[in-house]
Amino acid sequence: MHEHTAADDYAASWDARYSESDRLWSGEPNAALVREAADLAPGTALDLGSGEGGDAIWLARRGWRVTGVDISRVALERAAAHVREAGVADSVELRHCDLGAEFPEGRFDLVSAHFLHAHGGLPREDILRRAAAAVAPGGVLLVVGHSRNASMGHLDHEQRMSLPTAEEDLAVLELAEGRWEVLRCEEYEHTYTGADGESTRVDTVVKVRRRPRGAAGGGAPPGAGGAGRGGAPPRRPAPVRGRRLSRLRGRR
Repeated sequence: MHEHTAADDYAASWDARYSESDRLWSGEPNAALVREAADLAPGTALDLGSGEGGDAIWLARRGWRVTGVDISRVALERAAAHVREAGVADSVELRHCDLGAEFPEGRFDLVSAHFLHAHGGLPREDILRRAAAAVAPGGVLLVVGHSRNASMGHLDHEQRMSLPTAEEDLAVLELAEGRWEVLRCEEYEHTYTGADGESTRVDTVVKVRRRPRGAAGGGAPPGAGGAGRGGAPPRRPAPVRGRRLSRLRGRR
């Protein structure tokens, strides 16, 4: 007999939220994904909290082979329909997964975690460290979250203050010295398109690349924007004091 757990309540809450409407999100990919992954060479991608499939579809259309996982079966059923409608079913695998209890096996060229916040007892920090461990050599981890500086009516002050900064997310990853490049660690403002239309919000983004095998402690891979061959490894960026404006749009 299955013992009721906090994860069951978490899954039920998301199922209920998705069931409130035919589409919870816009269907467009997340703005940060478009900005940060548009120039990446296609490979294998892991989408953590894949929702209704907007990010997975965008990646698949660009040649990626995508594994999308979510705790909501309602979201997964909806995403499967959207994937079929988009004609990319052969490139997208959707799985039901409680990331607090299990994590997809394998290594991926891109691991994407958008708005995976620690609600309902979700062990977010552990999940993000496992996400980093799942990045293949030369691959990228992209972590995007809501900023505590954002104006979000559904969150009270205490909930907003519990949201991590980009620098805190970077520290949580506990990346091995010399084996990773920090490509982006910042807070940025952008246009958000949701089911109710457009608005402006502030999010955080951390983008790191695992160095290719044999490159630990050396220069950055070509095109990474770090130190040149034989130069000093790139330094972590200083904390962001202002907001960067992006005109990108989207939400899964």
